[in-house]
Amino acid sequence: MRWRYLFKVVGILTLFLGLTMGFPILFGLYYKDHSVIPLLKSMGITIAAGGLLFLCFRKSKTEFISQREGMAIVAFGWMAAGLFGALPFSLGGVFNNFTDAFFESVSGFTTTGASVLTDIESVSKGFLFWRSFIQWLGGMGIIVLSLAILPFIGIGGMQLYKAEVPSPVPDKLKPRIRDTAMILWKVYAVISLAEVFFLMIGGMDLYEALCHTFTTMPTGGFSTRNASIASFDSVYLDVVVIFFMLLAGINFSLHYQALRGKPLAFWRNSECRFFLAAVVILIAVVSIDTYGSVYRQMGHSLRYAAFQVVSIITTTGYATADYEKWPAMSQLILLLCMFLGASAGSTGGGMKCLRAMLYFKFCYKELFSLIHPHAVTHVKISGKPVAEDVMRSVLGFLGLYLGLFAFCSVLLAGLGVDFVTSFGAIAAAMGNIGPGFGMVGPVDNYAQIPFLGKWLLIWCMLLGRLEIYTIIILLVPEFWRK
Repeated sequence: MRWRYLFKVVGILTLFLGLTMGFPILFGLYYKDHSVIPLLKSMGITIAAGGLLFLCFRKSKTEFISQREGMAIVAFGWMAAGLFGALPFSLGGVFNNFTDAFFESVSGFTTTGASVLTDIESVSKGFLFWRSFIQWLGGMGIIVLSLAILPFIGIGGMQLYKAEVPSPVPDKLKPRIRDTAMILWKVYAVISLAEVFFLMIGGMDLYEALCHTFTTMPTGGFSTRNASIASFDSVYLDVVVIFFMLLAGINFSLHYQALRGKPLAFWRNSECRFFLAAVVILIAVVSIDTYGSVYRQMGHSLRYAAFQVVSIITTTGYATADYEKWPAMSQLILLLCMFLGASAGSTGGGMKCLRAMLYFKFCYKELFSLIHPHAVTHVKISGKPVAEDVMRSVLGFLGLYLGLFAFCSVLLAGLGVDFVTSFGAIAAAMGNIGPGFGMVGPVDNYAQIPFLGKWLLIWCMLLGRLEIYTIIILLVPEFWRK
């Protein structure tokens, strides 16, 4: 492990993060709130720390970084982002202790949207903008953004990209990984601008349109309102947010192809068809299940079912209804959506539809082999055979995901948290969703979780965002040996 190069890259990332704090400072100045001084102090500390790391290790050079080093850089880079991202909340007195500030910061960067704020609307606008902005930064990935705009991080870009975006089959749109990163961020920014425009048409001012765009596109779910999107009580805004949540839940390489004049790319992609079909079917089932028992009009049932299904399956976590008052079947469907997640290559979390598809196809292949033991069959996606190492990776991921979910649920329950809350909180944290069940339901938050439980959930949020391997590998002794 070349520690000097690792610290150099983490220093560059920290320095860049400090510069981005200038954006919430502008809003703090405009609204003349007390967030300006804490943000300036946080910016100074972050830039100084990042600059010091870079200057101390600037002479470290390497022509190639290994997969192990790429994982370490990404893991430590995200931990540093969560640490320094918490400074505005801590120095500004938003929380009474650093644990809550760190929890909110990691929840933001990982686009989980699990909050410990009990009164969001009482917080200064500069802090709320930073809270939303870090979700937007974390959505497409701080490493991917750095690869796109910082020439310092050119060597070993593919290893860093694969460690931060550990899709079963990482999309490489251009031969140079920096060009791929730039394309993804351009598409992300263009769609974000479009959402800001449509939200402002619906009555939001620029500040709220930006904040909600910065938490919709990364499927984060933080809102500037205590009641989330429900506080606007607008069918138009619900539809706009649903549409952009769906866009965020689709592989961004397909958006790139569509913008280049190939709209059929969505239909030709089997994972996209699977994802959209699942959304439509689940909305229909939940609408029928809640009609009569919860809502008297089918239109209301369809509206709230569509919003909550899309919000949970894309792992955004916005709420327009208290789904814990829905029938058991609808609640169970939302729980399953937490595990399924959105498409690979999207900003959504969860296990991803592509992995679910591959697992189902693998199970069918095994059943087929029992009937035709001498037949030679392959698991295929979009007509192309899937390599054995990819299938092993998928099966290993699913096993680790469910195993860690069970283990962490038991740990949280051992801290005195009830069964339903433990189950829902870990599912929501690992899936980067936000609201869960029980004490952390859609009308509650994570403030009541015990101190150690919050640190466990912080770890789960990082596990989910970096898709298990990049974080869990740090606990393997062999990883650190020469």
